[in-house]
Amino acid sequence: MFVTPAFAQAAGGASNPAAAFGQFLPLILIFVIMYFLLIRPQQKKAKEHKAMLEALRRGDQVVTQGGILGKVTHIKEDGEVEVEIAQGVKVRVVKSTIVQVVSRTEPAKTSE
Repeated sequence: MFVTPAFAQAAGGASNPAAAFGQFLPLILIFVIMYFLLIRPQQKKAKEHKAMLEALRRGDQVVTQGGILGKVTHIKEDGEVEVEIAQGVKVRVVKSTIVQVVSRTEPAKTSE
């Protein structure tokens, strides 16, 4: 009695599955674009940073996140690196704060 005929006829019916997929297609496309523009490059950069830290060795010239330049003198097992920033001045830094390796030292040749 108080319901208009338009609301009475709009009772839920079976919807087309293709139409439902069409509604979610823009969301799926946005996720794919975000993956290729944001997530994937960050993962690649993190992998490169991890490989750089694993290849770190004594004598390498490094730059820390704070902008300190120094020479690696000792690499500890607990994730710390001892860096000499001046003659006789050594500081301990967390290994993950090393941003860049400026120059690498050549590994010592073994005489066989």
